[in-house]
Amino acid sequence: MKDRKTVLRLLFHKKIFSLGVLLLFVLPSLKMEVQANQEFKSKYNDIIESLALKYNVDPKLIHSIIRAESNYNSIAVSPKGAVGLMQLMPETAKEFGVENLYDPKENIEGGVKYLDYLCKLYNNRKDLVLAAYNAGQEAIKKYGGIPPYPETINYIKKVNGSHKKPTIRRKTIIYKFYDKSGRLIFTNDRTYYLLNKRKQNTNSN
Repeated sequence: MKDRKTVLRLLFHKKIFSLGVLLLFVLPSLKMEVQANQEFKSKYNDIIESLALKYNVDPKLIHSIIRAESNYNSIAVSPKGAVGLMQLMPETAKEFGVENLYDPKENIEGGVKYLDYLCKLYNNRKDLVLAAYNAGQEAIKKYGGIPPYPETINYIKKVNGSHKKPTIRRKTIIYKFYDKSGRLIFTNDRTYYLLNKRKQNTNSN
């Protein structure tokens, strides 16, 4: 009986020792990974904040998507061919004006433009926006909602893990300009605003 207790005690101490050795190596590496992520997050933060304001998309959501997509690796390429920080497929990148997928600013702007489009398409429903970003709009149409793909379900959980807000809230940005007759116009349509500003600049030149 004593021998059995001694053996159990030795096994217990051996496991504790093994766990201690494991933590000795794992904890510093985890700490380094967290620090690296923070450095990359800071590196791209100005670009993200600027584009978030430009396209009225939550910057924290952009960060969460980048973390889930590429973990801030600007040269990441997926087995399916998605490229860069926001893992854009070449056809999506082309549609949203991205010429160099490996350029961080271009890649992020293309991804944010796509997010803006999806937010409008799905009326800011976060689950559908994330599902479409991951699996594509055709998958949403096919299943009438979130497709039952394990990858997509895990992706939504992953993004929600760092972006806790249950919905996507977007501010209503009001633009103002003077038309050719001198009237002050207010609009929340950015495209209409830019079109009129461009006409004014052309006329003034």
